[in-house]
Amino acid sequence: MQTPDPGFKVPDSSAPKAPNGANSPLSPTPPAEGAPAIEVAPVAGAPATDTSSRDIAIGGAIFLILLVIFFFARNAYANHLVRKRVSPSSADTAGWLMFFGLSFLSAAVVLGLLNASKFLNFAVTGTLLVFGIAAIAGALLSGRR
Repeated sequence: MQTPDPGFKVPDSSAPKAPNGANSPLSPTPPAEGAPAIEVAPVAGAPATDTSSRDIAIGGAIFLILLVIFFFARNAYANHLVRKRVSPSSADTAGWLMFFGLSFLSAAVVLGLLNASKFLNFAVTGTLLVFGIAAIAGALLSGRR
């Protein structure tokens, strides 16, 4: 049975060095077969941008559940507007705009919760928020009589 990898080890300073620095950290020659690989640690102060696939799957599932909820809310909103004597085409347009507005806003929230250091910037979250607010404003304006 194979023993598990013990992880990082501090090099033994009493070990004999290879001539001409053959296996020094800055050596152009590759390490010998079976030699431990060098692991690179992240730079101190650098933002952590790695998001595990498990987190992405959970975020995607939450977003899909929200889309289903928003779809039923769209139908309810369009029916409510038709009962208020708004034309069915305007009510349907307002319902779809509300759906897309809520979808953009929830996408911004889910991405921000998944990895704030990567997605909470103006290019990603700002764009989603602007389109979401514009779509909800359009839904409110097109749903008027």
